Amino acid sequence: MNTKLTKSRQRAICSELGRVRLQLLYKASVHGFTGEAFHQQCDHRSPTVSVGYNNSGFVFGGYTKQPFNQSGGFVNDDKAFLFTFTGEQLLKYPVTGPENAVKMIGNSGPYFGEALVLVHGSKPVAYSSPGDDYNFTAEEMHGNDLNLTECEVYQVEESTELERPWRTIMWESEKREELIESIKSYKPTVSSVTQARVLLIGPVGAGKSSFFNSVNSVFRGHVTSQAISGSSSTSLTTQFRSYSVKAGREGKPLPIILCDTMGLEESKGAGLDIDDLNSILKGHLPDCYQFNPSAPLHPEAHGYRKSPGLKHKIHSVVYVIDSCKISIMPTGLEEKLDAIRRKVNLMGIPQLVLLTKVDEACPLVKEDVRNIYKSGYIKDMMQEVGSRLGVPLSCIIPVKNYSEELEVDTDCDILLLSAVIQMLRFVDNYFDELSDRMSNMQTKEVCPTSRPMTAGIDPSTSAFPTRISTDGSAGWSL
Repeated sequence: MNTKLTKSRQRAICSELGRVRLQLLYKASVHGFTGEAFHQQCDHRSPTVSVGYNNSGFVFGGYTKQPFNQSGGFVNDDKAFLFTFTGEQLLKYPVTGPENAVKMIGNSGPYFGEALVLVHGSKPVAYSSPGDDYNFTAEEMHGNDLNLTECEVYQVEESTELERPWRTIMWESEKREELIESIKSYKPTVSSVTQARVLLIGPVGAGKSSFFNSVNSVFRGHVTSQAISGSSSTSLTTQFRSYSVKAGREGKPLPIILCDTMGLEESKGAGLDIDDLNSILKGHLPDCYQFNPSAPLHPEAHGYRKSPGLKHKIHSVVYVIDSCKISIMPTGLEEKLDAIRRKVNLMGIPQLVLLTKVDEACPLVKEDVRNIYKSGYIKDMMQEVGSRLGVPLSCIIPVKNYSEELEVDTDCDILLLSAVIQMLRFVDNYFDELSDRMSNMQTKEVCPTSRPMTAGIDPSTSAFPTRISTDGSAGWSL
């Protein structure tokens, strides 16, 4: 149902009630202009805001903290008030007879004392009689027009909306185009690498494949579904896939490859195998490799890359986590993620966390994705996942993947593109670290009396060079 009450008027009402939001319960044009329909949708729900609309353009109604019922009696509410609007400005009329603040009548809609009734007698009309319970003038309240064109009742819910966004983000379409051009023009700082390789890791159903499809959709201009995605208790991805995003239907490949894996599962012998992960990180695994959780990849397997170059290795790891399931993440799954994170750390590969399904987790974000950094709930979720995975808040990026839509949306695109930009920045960190290590090792060769650079580094797990090649494409080993 679409709300008739404008956002600015909703904010004006909410400003009187604290940090809250309004959730539409009853809409007379949909459910019916009857007391029965009203009570069916609204009984035992509280607090509520009831709003009437007439042909004269007046928007008026009342608030009560008491739940509606059909007892036939009055209930006490010292917080109740009636209101109307002058333009976008709220005029408030506090209850003066709190013991008769609300009356519970079965064949009518919201009934405020004997002063104001909406959907009176199960008809699209209002009843108005200023008096002892509420003081107002009929002309100011509704212009003496008692014929209703609409009646709505909203439940007042606590809101997690913060006063101001805690991260700054630009939502204009120009920003979207700027991000797209930044990604298109990106070049890795190592000449032997033309495309950054980013590995997506996460539990089954977290949205790894959906993220690739969503990024691909941004550059195609419409929602696509190249990678298999959906809902299942076991991983829908059964192969190791390296997806290259194209800049348009017939455009050139972008300088980033998103690598998809089997989903992680709690039980042993299910989902992505840690030994397979090791082969992926080192660049040994061929594209379209069929996963077998009970038997990791063997060096003699078809397509096994025995001497991978830097361009084959993973340059950044992204953990994809469902924001709706953080609080119920199984201990076994958390332990697997921790083991992976430690292995990736030893290899010196930068790591990010992608928090998906934020719109499903938070009503504020579902209402408007621009509220993402104004949601205290989403910030709490990000802090929790950071604590569980051992990563700082600055390494956690919330996104909304495309799931129901057929066409792309500028705001969703900006979140997705911002996540890709952050991935490329982390890839740069990886190459910068490699460059620094190479420079330091060259310095040690010039000054052989210095302490060896490799002290404290295990060549079998380090992502940094054990010998230097002239073209940068060989000699790098994990």
